[in-house]
Amino acid sequence: MIALLAPWGFAALFLCAVMAAAWGVQRMTGQGGWADVFWSFGLCAAGAGAALYPVDGAPDPRQWLAAGLAALWGVRLGAHIAGRSRSGPEDARYARLREDWGAGFQTRLFAFLQLQAAAAAVLVLPILLAAHNREGPLGLQDALGAALLVAGVVGAGVADRQLAAFRANPATTRDQVMDRGLWAWSRHPNYFFEWLGWCAWPVLAIDFGGDRPWGWLALVGPVYIYWLLTRVSGIPPLEQHMQRSRPEAFARYAARTPVFFPRLPKR
Repeated sequence: MIALLAPWGFAALFLCAVMAAAWGVQRMTGQGGWADVFWSFGLCAAGAGAALYPVDGAPDPRQWLAAGLAALWGVRLGAHIAGRSRSGPEDARYARLREDWGAGFQTRLFAFLQLQAAAAAVLVLPILLAAHNREGPLGLQDALGAALLVAGVVGAGVADRQLAAFRANPATTRDQVMDRGLWAWSRHPNYFFEWLGWCAWPVLAIDFGGDRPWGWLALVGPVYIYWLLTRVSGIPPLEQHMQRSRPEAFARYAARTPVFFPRLPKR
């Protein structure tokens, strides 16, 4: 475990630099959503780099698997947010912060983005452990972990495309709420599948033989991302925006649809 502190530290410093650059870009463009693009691609690069860090020689197949899965997750999410930031209005969360913080917005946003860098550094840890905490050939445990991450990426992508199609439909009015497809099963299916993907890293990292107990620390990934999405920067500000912008439609939607974990739609 001590040998992994160096790549984790390098990843943390890299992420601080990435989010400082994100602050500069949003200042030039006036689009706070670019910060999420930098965060996604930055975590992707930091995770893949940490996975391939040569602790005991050249990277082995498990390191390459972890790096590839991190890249798959980050490129999909980063590309999606980049497309949204390039062609749409500013993300409602950042627009609200801009309004609430007023003249102090830029100073406070810089500190906020450095906190996001720290959050990303925490999430590098399960990727690092998945790549380095087990030895031997790839097997069923690795296949299960990879399947979870791919399922998360595919599910989040489907949910995002369904929402984009709903917004692009000329028949959609400003007081409507997306409640079809995966969005009939959960109010935030994209976030649920993001969380599901992070469940892959403990599966890949934990050594059930007990020789390397540090792998259990990879559980910080799904626990931490669940907390971020449901309590901090994901669901709360989005639902507050929905309650303000379309209160009646959202109240009906919320009454019949679970906030996070999917269930069969109510008829």
